[in-house]
Amino acid sequence: MPPADPIAETGFAVPVMADLACGVGSRSDSPDLGMVSGEGARVGGHSEDIMDLRLPEELVALAAADALGPLDGHGSSGRDQEMYQPVVSIARTGEPSRPSFVPRHDDLLDRVAEWGPADTPAGEFHLVPVRLECDLAHISRWMNDPAAAAFWELAGPQEVTQDHLRAQLAGDGRSVPCIGVLDGAPMSYWEIYRADLDPLARHYPARPHDTGIHLLVGGTADRGRGLGGLLLRAVADLVLAQRPSCTRVIAEPDIRNTPSVSAFLTAGFRFSAEVDLPAKRAALMVRDRSLRHRL
Repeated sequence: MPPADPIAETGFAVPVMADLACGVGSRSDSPDLGMVSGEGARVGGHSEDIMDLRLPEELVALAAADALGPLDGHGSSGRDQEMYQPVVSIARTGEPSRPSFVPRHDDLLDRVAEWGPADTPAGEFHLVPVRLECDLAHISRWMNDPAAAAFWELAGPQEVTQDHLRAQLAGDGRSVPCIGVLDGAPMSYWEIYRADLDPLARHYPARPHDTGIHLLVGGTADRGRGLGGLLLRAVADLVLAQRPSCTRVIAEPDIRNTPSVSAFLTAGFRFSAEVDLPAKRAALMVRDRSLRHRL
């Protein structure tokens, strides 16, 4: 699915048809949002390169039925001017619209939008599913940072990043792009994806429900002070807490990206193997449920 990364170092409940206002502010200490990242599993370098797996009819039916049911999300807390604020969007028909930030079928990842916050030493952290109209400019700017562009391969006009995001948002929910919000301020881009349903699964002994992580820390002021490892640990723990069927969290940073590999090790991942992928030689990093309280 996603890209190769650099890591220079490293919901509120809404009614069924509520919408999220943009309300995006930059961190006061990050005037120039820059980057940290965990590399993507975008094998072949393109988001449309995903496994052509047929889902069970029962799951398809369940997802279709669920798409008509209630949705709950979680927002972030923090400084009011930097928070995503809930608003109800009423169409011309007078009917409220569904939240555009929630993928059509999020069941494949147990509803990332509902995972809630994680308390970290750096503050309260939320994963908020991407909403294009609010988040595209931020993410595109981060992707055009030279340090990020070398690995994510999404530099250029906003349309480049937009196509990458839309491929996930319009998909079946096997990859969910998110904004990382720390104490109310958007400061990172994440992709939470089903590694066992990704092309990556062709290159390692995947287990059912293996869950992958990609991370890009956007702000220069947020790099070089250990946030990468700290947030990777928090999100990996969120995955294991919210996805009981998942026994491992997977990542595959470029083997040459020493700061990225170091951040994953700091976050409690173990180095499992070197893996030759179409676009890179990767370090397969694994955080095991059975070891999460030891590492």
